[in-house]
Amino acid sequence: MQVTPDSGWFGVTVAILLLVGDATVRVLAIIYVPRNRRPQTATAWLLAIFFIPYGGILLFLLLGSSKLPKKRRDKQQEINTYILETTDGIEDVTKDGVWPDWLEPMVQLNRNLGAMPLVGGNDAQLFPEYEKSLAAMTAAVYTAKKYVHAEFYIISLDATTAPFFDALQDAVARGVTVRVLIDHIASIRSVGHRATARKLTAIGAQWHYMLPIQPLKGKWQRPDLRNHRKLLVLDGKIAFTGSQNFIDSSYNKRGNIKRGLHWKDLMVRFEGPIVAGINALFVTDWYSETNELLLRETEGVPRPVRTDPLDAQVVPSGPGFDGENNLRLFNSLLYAATEQVIITSPYFVPDSSMLYAITTAAQSGLDVQLFVSEIGDQAVVFHAQRSYYEELLRAGVKIWLYRAPTVLHAKFITVDHEVAVVGSSNMDMRSFTLDLEISVMVRGRTFIDDLHALQDEYRAVSRQLTLEEWLSRSRVSATLDNIARLAAALQ
Repeated sequence: MQVTPDSGWFGVTVAILLLVGDATVRVLAIIYVPRNRRPQTATAWLLAIFFIPYGGILLFLLLGSSKLPKKRRDKQQEINTYILETTDGIEDVTKDGVWPDWLEPMVQLNRNLGAMPLVGGNDAQLFPEYEKSLAAMTAAVYTAKKYVHAEFYIISLDATTAPFFDALQDAVARGVTVRVLIDHIASIRSVGHRATARKLTAIGAQWHYMLPIQPLKGKWQRPDLRNHRKLLVLDGKIAFTGSQNFIDSSYNKRGNIKRGLHWKDLMVRFEGPIVAGINALFVTDWYSETNELLLRETEGVPRPVRTDPLDAQVVPSGPGFDGENNLRLFNSLLYAATEQVIITSPYFVPDSSMLYAITTAAQSGLDVQLFVSEIGDQAVVFHAQRSYYEELLRAGVKIWLYRAPTVLHAKFITVDHEVAVVGSSNMDMRSFTLDLEISVMVRGRTFIDDLHALQDEYRAVSRQLTLEEWLSRSRVSATLDNIARLAAALQ
């Protein structure tokens, strides 16, 4: 008898094949997905694959690896080795005053993970106002005599940032080498990207995309890996880093403008030996994207610019490293604290290790505070963040909601009036695993006092969230929060 699709055998065969394929996908997922992944991430992927086997496995194949290509990771290791060899002994800072017992192991942890040394004799100035920060960075470009290194997640030409582009053009005209790195995907999603690219080319800047997704040019990695760093270096003498992108505070998005949203950031201007570490990070990323190694511009460390102790250490992190350098630092600080921890983060989506660390600190009687925004600009992240509030509040964490319509985008943590960490890293799983970030750990009472004064300003325009208020939110809102929390674990 001839078997045809109409005879029914064809349909039965297809059904059997689909069932076998479905079972095979599930079994293989159980074997391979949990390998070298944190349990909550593995669980989220397994749920996605079990609910939508074929779609889930395709997503996993596309997004399942959080590592950069081996060639790029080899470049990172090459730079790390060079930094370790050329900075041997430089971490011997003058220990004026008493160091807390936990600080020296923390410094060594950062050194082992990210290669950068702790250096003393630095100066730092906070720039917590958006336009003033842009103006300060623009003014600094006019002082450059040798080179300008600008690396930002987003650089966009608009009415607010036009003076910065004028400063870059003036620098090129003076014979200054201007190098610019911008994240590929973040930039092309920004309003006015083509005009920005044309302007950078027209003024004579050497510029490149970071982590470009250009398969026809052989440039490909997991598409949602991003370079989220923000830094500006002038002649190896002055450096800025922090949370701010070079774009109008509304990000020029219609939705933001309609809602009246504006970003509030924090940049820090550094002088002293720490500038060499920040510049080394730019050199690393430039080498990764261009194959040009700027060794001449990593030589020499600026002399200390102050006599009172302000020690600092660059802590790079991201998928180019084997470990989650920033997460390890933050968790270590949370467990080391004996009095107080204050965290400011626009996106707070911790993994289980950080959630245990922060709730343990609060349950131990420490003063633990968290500043976040009352309003969110990214719906999934905003709801995922909210899913942690009840557990944090029950543990004794004080949550301050910065009043809308401002999006508090600053990212820093202060610990025990002793140490602070500032930079581009959020307290979320994306920043721990998928994004290249820069953090700077700083020790110095004057710097901590300045940050505490800034936290007081934040507190004055924030409202404290109570457990009673939180438990009274709608069931729909709670459901959205929990669903978003599951999605956030798909790293």
